[in-house]
Amino acid sequence: MKLLTATVSLFVLATCLAADLPKPAEPQKEHTWLKQLSGEWVTDSECVMEPGKPPMKCQFNETTKLLGNLWSVAEFKCDMDGTPFAGQMTLGYDPAKKKFIGTWVCSMEPNMFTYEGTLDGNTLTLNTEGPNPATGKMTKMRDVIEVKSADEKVTKSYMQGDDGKWVSFVTMSAKRKK
Repeated sequence: MKLLTATVSLFVLATCLAADLPKPAEPQKEHTWLKQLSGEWVTDSECVMEPGKPPMKCQFNETTKLLGNLWSVAEFKCDMDGTPFAGQMTLGYDPAKKKFIGTWVCSMEPNMFTYEGTLDGNTLTLNTEGPNPATGKMTKMRDVIEVKSADEKVTKSYMQGDDGKWVSFVTMSAKRKK
């Protein structure tokens, strides 16, 4: 039995090695744009949880790495008034859709947000849908990442109100660690 298992394993390995493996996808210019997001960042954040209340402020540490030449994977960590917070964002570009795509998950939210968006110069606009933090009602949302320089970026999060107007509820100003 051991001989049969070893023979089958060797056959599978030899077949895989002999097969024409698919070539990795060629990065597009949009994938190249994502490279500038990689690195270590310190991010000052202001979050308006409810209209009329003062914003919650905190400082994040962000580590963004490239996964091959096609994906940006960011990890966010901070302490929000004594509560540990962690989040992860993936960003890539889908040449077939001609759109940026991605996800957001975090330690305080059971939903996975999926993004689709476009690039205009140094500003990436990502659209998604998720629960309104104040009401829990599903609403359209938008994250706008503006790269100001090689060492500075600003991300603003918006949600669409019942009146159709977009309201900013999070601003994150990031500076690259030196």
